[in-house]
Amino acid sequence: MPETAAIMNNSDQRNTFSRYFLPVSLAEGASFLLLLCVAMPLKYAAGLPIAVTVTGTVHGLLFIAYVLLALDGWRRQRWSIKRVVWVLVMSVLPTGAFFAERSVRAELSEPAAAPEPIAA
Repeated sequence: MPETAAIMNNSDQRNTFSRYFLPVSLAEGASFLLLLCVAMPLKYAAGLPIAVTVTGTVHGLLFIAYVLLALDGWRRQRWSIKRVVWVLVMSVLPTGAFFAERSVRAELSEPAAAPEPIAA
């Protein structure tokens, strides 16, 4: 019975992680593109700095959430340092968060590995 609880706990952690990381990574990527492709031109071409202020604030909050969730993936999903660094590098590339989201989605759709039994 404890093995079943451990498997369910691992599955619950994967579901909870994916529920938050996947949408945040998509939103972070979209906000970055909006900041670069819409807000920055509005600021410099149309003289509307408020566009960067608003979009930049939203993007900044999403970026912080993305980084915290990536660190949570390291802890809960037992990502390697290489994997965490890759996910974090993807966050600073204009379309990188979309690649990270797709990669993490594929990883989470794989069957969860059965936990190793605890020695008595």
